[in-house]
Amino acid sequence: MKMRAGLVALLSLALLGAYVHAQFGEQAAKLDLVKVRDDLFVIHNDFVPGNTTALITNEGVVLVDDKFEIDHDNIMAQLKKVTSQPVKYVINTHFHGDHSGGNAKLQALNAQVVASEAARQKMVETKMPGLPNVTLENRLRLYVGGKRVEVHYLGRAHTNGDVVVLFPDHRVLAMGDMFTFGDATPQLVDYTGGGSAVEWTKTVEGALKLDFDAVVPGHGAVTTKQELQKFRDSTMSLRTKVRDMVVQKRSRAEIEKMLRSDFHFADLHVKVSLDGLIKELQ
Repeated sequence: MKMRAGLVALLSLALLGAYVHAQFGEQAAKLDLVKVRDDLFVIHNDFVPGNTTALITNEGVVLVDDKFEIDHDNIMAQLKKVTSQPVKYVINTHFHGDHSGGNAKLQALNAQVVASEAARQKMVETKMPGLPNVTLENRLRLYVGGKRVEVHYLGRAHTNGDVVVLFPDHRVLAMGDMFTFGDATPQLVDYTGGGSAVEWTKTVEGALKLDFDAVVPGHGAVTTKQELQKFRDSTMSLRTKVRDMVVQKRSRAEIEKMLRSDFHFADLHVKVSLDGLIKELQ
């Protein structure tokens, strides 16, 4: 029974990855470069793939996430606008291909890839290329060109391996899909990836305890700590509404309708999260 359940989980992960790639990863995204600080930039695009954050130093570039493989050349072109330094480290906020798909190409250029141990295990299970060279359980610090980067694992949220990346001297936090900003990118709990609606709120609360002002979401525009607080409140609201409807024995269709209207769920979010939400919140 355990083997069958594990196989179903692996197939679900593979299907999610294939779905996202088929929908969004077949052609390179149109990118633009957003200046956050003098040496800190976001390589941004609409919706999918996820944001890439770039810290520029005189000893190399630190990237947070690297989009799909097909976006590699465009990412490098954006970086050349502001530096001639090579990419030294890539930090994956989680294992999904729209945040880690460029790993192998950057490793071929001698970059080291950093992720949580849990994220690496998901990448191994699903036979993804570009496995991380360095993993962490709780926290890791990088010092590059005299600049500090902190990587924090705070608990389950979007997946079981999400990390946040703090640039303490810049007071900026890159959060991956633990936080998405804007109506087009609602909270998505990847249950086959180990995510949890119940634990998500506490994990975001852990992030809010860090010292920062600006936030780079996994998808959406760069925003503020205040908006992250509002997102934390929305995670609580979502799970409360779903739990209440489950207790009231409302139908799956009714719960789906509420999520689409109140939390802007689209087909992908329903496909990935709905049944898991109902099960977790019973």
